[in-house]
Amino acid sequence: MLGSPLKSRQLLHDEFGEVKPCLREPRDLFAFFSSSGPLQAPRWPIECEVIKESLCHIEWVPPQPEYFYQPTGNEKLPEIVGEEKGTVVYQLDSVPTEGSYFTSARVGGKRGIIRDLAVTLQGPEDNTLLFESRFESGNLQKAVRVDTYEYELTLRTDLYTNKHTQWFYFRVQNTRKDVTYRFTIVNLLKPKSLYTIGMKPLMYSQLDADTHNIGWRREGKEIRYFKNNTEDGQQPFYCLTWTIQFPHDQDTCFFAHFYPYTYTDLQCYLLSVVNNPVQSQFCKLRTLCRSLAGNTVYLLTITNPSRTPQEAAAKKAVVLSARVHPGESNGSWIMKGFLDFILSNSPDAQLLRDIFIFKVVPMLNPDGVIVGNYRCSLAGRDLNRHYKTILKESFPCIWYTRNMIKRLLEEREVLLYCDFHGHSRKNNIFLYGCNNNDRKYWLHERVFPLMLSKNAPDKFSFQSCNFKVQKCKEGTGRVVMWRMGILNSYTMESTFGGSTLGNKRDTHFTTEDLKSLGYHVCDTLLDFCDPDRTKFMQCLAELKELLQQEIHKKFNELGQDMDLEGSWSDISLSDIESSTSGSDSSLSDGLPVHLLNIAHEVNQKKKMYKKKKKKPLQTRKQRNEQYQKNNLMRELKLTEDIPERAGFASTLQKQPTFFRNSENASSSAMRNEKPRLNELHGRDKGSSLDPSKMTSLILTKNKERMQTEKPGFTVSCSPKTSTNPSQEPVPDMKPSWSRNRYPAARRGRAAMTVYPSLHIYTYP
Repeated sequence: MLGSPLKSRQLLHDEFGEVKPCLREPRDLFAFFSSSGPLQAPRWPIECEVIKESLCHIEWVPPQPEYFYQPTGNEKLPEIVGEEKGTVVYQLDSVPTEGSYFTSARVGGKRGIIRDLAVTLQGPEDNTLLFESRFESGNLQKAVRVDTYEYELTLRTDLYTNKHTQWFYFRVQNTRKDVTYRFTIVNLLKPKSLYTIGMKPLMYSQLDADTHNIGWRREGKEIRYFKNNTEDGQQPFYCLTWTIQFPHDQDTCFFAHFYPYTYTDLQCYLLSVVNNPVQSQFCKLRTLCRSLAGNTVYLLTITNPSRTPQEAAAKKAVVLSARVHPGESNGSWIMKGFLDFILSNSPDAQLLRDIFIFKVVPMLNPDGVIVGNYRCSLAGRDLNRHYKTILKESFPCIWYTRNMIKRLLEEREVLLYCDFHGHSRKNNIFLYGCNNNDRKYWLHERVFPLMLSKNAPDKFSFQSCNFKVQKCKEGTGRVVMWRMGILNSYTMESTFGGSTLGNKRDTHFTTEDLKSLGYHVCDTLLDFCDPDRTKFMQCLAELKELLQQEIHKKFNELGQDMDLEGSWSDISLSDIESSTSGSDSSLSDGLPVHLLNIAHEVNQKKKMYKKKKKKPLQTRKQRNEQYQKNNLMRELKLTEDIPERAGFASTLQKQPTFFRNSENASSSAMRNEKPRLNELHGRDKGSSLDPSKMTSLILTKNKERMQTEKPGFTVSCSPKTSTNPSQEPVPDMKPSWSRNRYPAARRGRAAMTVYPSLHIYTYP
């Protein structure tokens, strides 16, 4: 081979250029990043226009707490006038909505020249704001100028849907200092919002970032959240309005619902991990799958190398994920805090890597994050309602996540699963879990949340946790993983607002607060698995006491006074807890849009060919009795079948008045048949059905018929399955078993008498 002219890049060459008889090490199939190469550019649906500018925001922690807005009662309620009385200064043209569906994607989105959608300024004195949202994670559909410094804004719905307007992130330019601007978002869909209880929007000034290193901060006055009274026959809309003064003239500013964390931000972070010579030793980056648009869904496996195979097999697993809902960027900040700690050289982090294998999916829905969706993927559906799906091509991200966890469960115990989310109606951070029905592990699923509340008392609220499993949540990751066997299966909900607890009371959360939660998850995991079970048992005792108090409270609310001593622990936990309807839940919308028509056709075909199923018999005894009755009927009928047919034929020929006499004939036949039916069903008053007699009767008739037609054939039966224990088998004879027991009965031929009757045996 070495002397042949075959050329291969896989063969090694020494310093003299001679080929060595060995192959190169295989290239790392998952080496996505290199220090010299560029990041993978995000892929957009081909309908989306994308500007060429790349945006980058600095991380910054405000030196002082950012308190909630305190309403004065004098906030103005603006009148919504719309574009009829205003001037459209920004509007996206080609935006896929309900009725269309995703077809393909490419880097850079729509082909062709990217137009400037903002208005053209008439001169330096023109103070019209210039809007833009065609960048990664951006969301703004339209801006209407209704007064000199007042704008009405319309958010874009999630692509290929007509709903889910919550997330906003857009840019404004050509600002003026010391002037009060008013912005009003006019098409929000949720009747309740944290903006009603003091939450402020986020603003970012590019000049402040460049000159003073100041990043995102909470801004806004005269904040109101109210119902839009414009009646157009559709679902009701809600409005968010606020006023603001920009810090500089001619500045570039950004507004957002929460701190953005884009797909590119994630890739930059993962690049730093891959290029770190220490972290890359215990953190392996892989491709879990590709999204609908072809963007990579990353999977991190974090654990210290084991010394022996037995040590590796003994490790339990922990599974964490985030951003299944793309507009809930707070999940990414908690995930970043977790990764920062678990990849550090802290002794606690090293201990966790020694005893656990961490499987981390940091961004489950990259397509939705890229295009600026709030809740859905490019299938136009909420992925967190489809974890039971079999549609791998339509929901690849969660299908492969569930499959990965399923394989992991076959290898080892998964101690904990947690999916990081955001919440738009409740403050603080809390968990949703699943009540355990096994009394051996009663209340154990509540220990981890209680420990977390003790480790982060100013951020995490155990009182807001809920463990009820509702039918509408059966498709969520939390419930599906719980039903797969993970006892500690959670959804972590982090508010878009802030805390109402401890020394952080009435203040907004910063990115540092959220990242600290990631650290507290690690800290609580160590407490939860401490070989010294003191903390665990203390929490369990506290949980029992809290639950008993809750039960007494429920009975008092119902006006009942009941002694629960000794029996209170038998009460169903689901009856005590309220539902999680306060969550940002949405019912499953069903199949992805592009499959709706196909599914309708399939269902129609199923209805056409659907057969009515017989009700199965419940016991072996019933099956045997029914089997014997049916065959006895066939035998009795066959004994009279031939003469009856002959008589019937002659009757047709000789008696033209047959139809007039058919009533008498049928009634006579019924009288003759009735004793047999009574005998079969055991309804005769003077007799009952004896299986041994029935068996003898059948054997006798079969023998007579068989010997008449084939004199040399002898019927035999096996003693192992006979229903009559007194019946002895014929010696030195083997039963002749036939695969097709009753062809004559099915085909209606008299040839049935050729076969031995084996129906006296019971089913196995």
